[in-house]
Amino acid sequence: MTLDFCSCSRIKHSNKHATYLTNFPREAAIAELLTGLLCFTKYSRIGFIDESRVLFDIMPERNIVSYNVMLSGYLQRGRLSEARRLFEEMPERNVVSWTSMLCGLADAGRICEARGLFKEMPERNVVSWNAMVAGLIKNGDLEEARRVFDEIPEKNVVSWNAMIKGFAENGRMEEARVLFDEMEDRNVITWTTMIAGYCRIGDVQEAYCFFCRIPERNVVSWTAMISGLTWNGYYGEALLLFLEMKRRSNIAPNGETFISLAYACAGTRFHHLGKQLHAQLIINGLEYEDYDGRIAKSLIHMYSLFGAMDYAHYFFKKNLNSYAIQSCNHMINGYTRIGQVEKARNLFDTIPVRDKITWTSMIVGYFDIGNVSEACYLFENMPDKDSVAWTSMISGLVQNEFFLKATSFLLGMLAHGVPPLSSTYAILFGAAGSIAHLDFGRQLHNMLMKTLSDCDLILGNSLISMYAKCGEIHDAYSIFTHMIYRDLVSWNTMIMGLAHHALANETLKVFEAMLQSGTRPNSVTFLGILSACSHTGLVSQGWKLFKAMGDVYAIQPGLEHYITMINLLGRAGKVREAEELILGLPFETNHALWGALLGVCGVAEKNAGIAQHAARRLLELDPLNAPAHVALCNIYAACGKHNEEQKLRKEMGLKGVRKVPGCSWIVLNGNVCVFLSGDKLDPEADEMLLLLSESGGG
Repeated sequence: MTLDFCSCSRIKHSNKHATYLTNFPREAAIAELLTGLLCFTKYSRIGFIDESRVLFDIMPERNIVSYNVMLSGYLQRGRLSEARRLFEEMPERNVVSWTSMLCGLADAGRICEARGLFKEMPERNVVSWNAMVAGLIKNGDLEEARRVFDEIPEKNVVSWNAMIKGFAENGRMEEARVLFDEMEDRNVITWTTMIAGYCRIGDVQEAYCFFCRIPERNVVSWTAMISGLTWNGYYGEALLLFLEMKRRSNIAPNGETFISLAYACAGTRFHHLGKQLHAQLIINGLEYEDYDGRIAKSLIHMYSLFGAMDYAHYFFKKNLNSYAIQSCNHMINGYTRIGQVEKARNLFDTIPVRDKITWTSMIVGYFDIGNVSEACYLFENMPDKDSVAWTSMISGLVQNEFFLKATSFLLGMLAHGVPPLSSTYAILFGAAGSIAHLDFGRQLHNMLMKTLSDCDLILGNSLISMYAKCGEIHDAYSIFTHMIYRDLVSWNTMIMGLAHHALANETLKVFEAMLQSGTRPNSVTFLGILSACSHTGLVSQGWKLFKAMGDVYAIQPGLEHYITMINLLGRAGKVREAEELILGLPFETNHALWGALLGVCGVAEKNAGIAQHAARRLLELDPLNAPAHVALCNIYAACGKHNEEQKLRKEMGLKGVRKVPGCSWIVLNGNVCVFLSGDKLDPEADEMLLLLSESGGG
């Protein structure tokens, strides 16, 4: 390239340059030398090292400053061998020369050489000591860094901040806190380092306490707290803190602030807020200063989670030069989330690099649309399968009701030496419970005890659910009572299991124990205990609990709770009260409520008027509702209104209304065999039923 030597353009690349300069008057020579040194320093700093070396070589007089500039240039560009050679050639060195070389060796990971150089240093200042501490921390030797830190004769704020940062970045916040408390002169960097450190270990509460105590905040400290809240899942709090930053200070957000806010908007799924954030990025001119592509990456993630794939695709195409596998994965997940699996597959086939997340995302996408064969094909061709990929296969197969194949994948997972996750077993326990396959559930439980030493909270909850759904409520209760820690899901699962087995007293006892433990009930809890009261006719107790939902716990009853109360009243013979409950509802009634009322009316003649009213309202809302037609036909028949019955049955035929047949199932050789009411049995089924009847009769 052509060099612009500024006013040094008269310097010729020849052996006569020294003579040329000495012919000038003294003042002109000094001016020329200073100009040349400035140009040399400029080229060194902007990275034109070879050009800087040309200037350095032709300089008539080199002093320690010019040597240090050249040395620093080599080190900044990572040309360590040339820097070391120049360092050895230097006619004299000062503390700056030694410290620069020390930093270069430490940055290159050659910490042993850096230690040796530090010991050889004839003179050390606080910058040298700090450089040695920072170099040791960067290379992972915190203990040695602390030893050197303790030996610093006169520490400054940089010394303290470096050591605190070392502990904070490695999650050793107790040691960082000790140093922080010993520090006499703290600055905003000190406080911000502590905030970031506590957020890194997940102690957001302590981080926020530090944030509130900080004497002076700048954009870095605000951003550290906003980022900490975001990365720990406190998305709403991060957005509120940003609003507080805008309201209470004149500090302008920077790129890092907006990156954190984009992830926060994605976490809350606030579409409009995300678009407003994007507009703020444009207003602040940061969209076009995204040199490392991190802002674009955060926007791709945000728009992909929103399902706004046109926006995500715009940024993805715009930033192909700063290609990141994470952005590809966000795009693939975004496309599969909105059902555009073919677009996801096109991207999958064209990207140059795929990781485990890429493959797994594509597999899950095919399972979500029911394309099991393509999901299995991708899994077979996946180069490196981990526990997450195997678990995704098992989950997808269960989701698509391939229970036997899911079990075989668990066995394959174990055969390949891949350890199952807690979620792997939890998914299969859920499958066993959904088809009431007790033997399969017990086998899984035994396998779990052999492969995993500890049964965590998720597994404990899934075991309770599985045994309760399979009819083994005592086994479910045994697991519940032996749990070391219970969360809201544990209590609710046990309450729902007991309620479904019509064990009202036991359900209410567990509910009382839940309250005594300090666990606050939610709407699911009340659905369980109201259902238990409904099964056993505890009307007064049910009404008391129903009223306590809003009065004591401020929980708004939902549709399911009203339906449960209708069942409770109807089963106790209080059909009129059930109708009054519906008529007094503060919201518009729907077909589910009238269907529940119709279901509790039965065919008793005293309830015929209410039943006809419920059926008519139900048919107004859902004209093709088969159970309503059937129930109304039965009521007409019971009341002797045969003409009305025949007329209604004729209408059913004209409308094409058909009753959904009931079904039963059995498990045979691991396969679930479903039988619908009215099915014609094949010869094998006849033989099976004959065998069952003979064994029962024997």
